[in-house]
Amino acid sequence: MKTPVESILLVLLASFIGSFGAVFLKMGAGRLHREITSLLLNWRLAAGVALYLLSFVFYYLGVRQGELSVLFPMVAVGYIWTMVWSRIFFGEPVTRRKMGGLALIICGMVLLNLGNR
Repeated sequence: MKTPVESILLVLLASFIGSFGAVFLKMGAGRLHREITSLLLNWRLAAGVALYLLSFVFYYLGVRQGELSVLFPMVAVGYIWTMVWSRIFFGEPVTRRKMGGLALIICGMVLLNLGNR
């Protein structure tokens, strides 16, 4: 079975949305205190959870029609986006090791897609 392009795009969209979920979870976690109200009134934390749930919907729609062995590794694209957002929103450094890891992720996805043909 060949994986449709639509499935690939849905999974990539899911990983993009999920990367924003991680950003909002980090922002929300930084504002938590011992009081339960800090958890319940934390819109950033709620936004992070909502974005992860939304990314699940797109992931579910994507994997319905395609090969899981091709689509699941594409979730790793979220790591690429998360590194970009971490640099932009939190000022985290982009090191050579991180760039090497991203290069390996991209190479792995290319190899998996070559096997899809």
